[in-house]
Amino acid sequence: MQLQSLEIITTAPPAPGWGGQYWIFVKVTTDTGITGIGECYATSIGPKAMEAVINDVFERHMMGQNPEDIELMFRRVYSSGFTQRPDLTVIGAFSGLEMACWDILGKDRDRPVYALIGGRMNEAVRCYTYLYPLPHHDLTAFWSSPDMAAESAIDAVDRGYTAIKFDPAGPYTMRGGHQPAMRDISQSVAFCKAIREAVGDRADLLFGTHGQFSTGGAIRLAQAIEPYMPLWFEEPVPPDNVGAMAQVQAATSMTVATGERLTTKAEFAPILRAGAAGILQPALGRSGGLWETKKIAAMAEVYNAQLAPHLYAGPVEWAANLHLATSIPNILMAETIETPFHNDLIKGAIKVDDGHVRLSQTSGLGITLDEDLARAHPFTGEGLHLNMQDAPCDYQQGNNFAGGSPIKMD
Repeated sequence: MQLQSLEIITTAPPAPGWGGQYWIFVKVTTDTGITGIGECYATSIGPKAMEAVINDVFERHMMGQNPEDIELMFRRVYSSGFTQRPDLTVIGAFSGLEMACWDILGKDRDRPVYALIGGRMNEAVRCYTYLYPLPHHDLTAFWSSPDMAAESAIDAVDRGYTAIKFDPAGPYTMRGGHQPAMRDISQSVAFCKAIREAVGDRADLLFGTHGQFSTGGAIRLAQAIEPYMPLWFEEPVPPDNVGAMAQVQAATSMTVATGERLTTKAEFAPILRAGAAGILQPALGRSGGLWETKKIAAMAEVYNAQLAPHLYAGPVEWAANLHLATSIPNILMAETIETPFHNDLIKGAIKVDDGHVRLSQTSGLGITLDEDLARAHPFTGEGLHLNMQDAPCDYQQGNNFAGGSPIKMD
């Protein structure tokens, strides 16, 4: 069996676009007629440029290869161009293609992917959700409203979720780490207080940031929200600054979580060695795929760290995350996004039940991508999957995070 052909489908979710501005799906077909689906989570270049990278990676390093040869293909890609170091975009391309290989192998053997990477360790995977606006909420006002966030939290907990994430302390600026505005600290405290009072001990609070603070600024914010006992403090400083992250971890009782913007074991290992985080959040469409992330999970075991696979993408990466989560002993939880479009794209194949997912024994990734639906929603914009703002932190008028570059409603 050999990898023979590749199709790429770039899909834009309907507004408001929870999960990003677009998702890049890959469909790989073998000479025996078996197809596999994957998803590339890469955000640093536009989709047309990314499609060219995906095609190049496939044609140069994978086409004609047996899909079993995951390790060989990974080493070719990792070493490409005399580099032998992580390249976010190239490894992002390979990650989705690698998922498709596992989907092919599972279908060929009539076994679920988790059975091929260690078997079922966990009968059910605990899931968490980001706090999104409810239908009656104002989409603009929601991100600065502790009361609306508390309403959304109650709704999520009533649906069975035992962990909820929110991130009220923007902005996410390309200027790097900064001291938070005092009003951003106050707003963060107000969010934690309102949500904790709303859900009590029924759910863990997951405090999100996206690498926007200086070391001292992150520590100030951590000390302010610690009384509400968030389970984690996510990516408090820029993700490449391991030493600064370790300083923050040493200064707070909250567990630092990081990893959505990292790729391969080469970038996760320094985090573990430095004691900079106790929770790793790989996104399998970027981190190197299932096999590489299985290695990251094994490294984390040695350091008594857990995994919480990240998801701000489409449902194919979600499926891969869940197969990994089912197979490892140190899973904490997995992020999930429940929208009608996510559900329809995989024809309802995976369901969240009482805050958990229980994967079936369906072969491969256990999903079928609705290609007609995916192609019916092409991306026509000019932005990236996620976008950083140019403007610095506003210490006078305040800051407002709009939920991950949402698509404007018509």
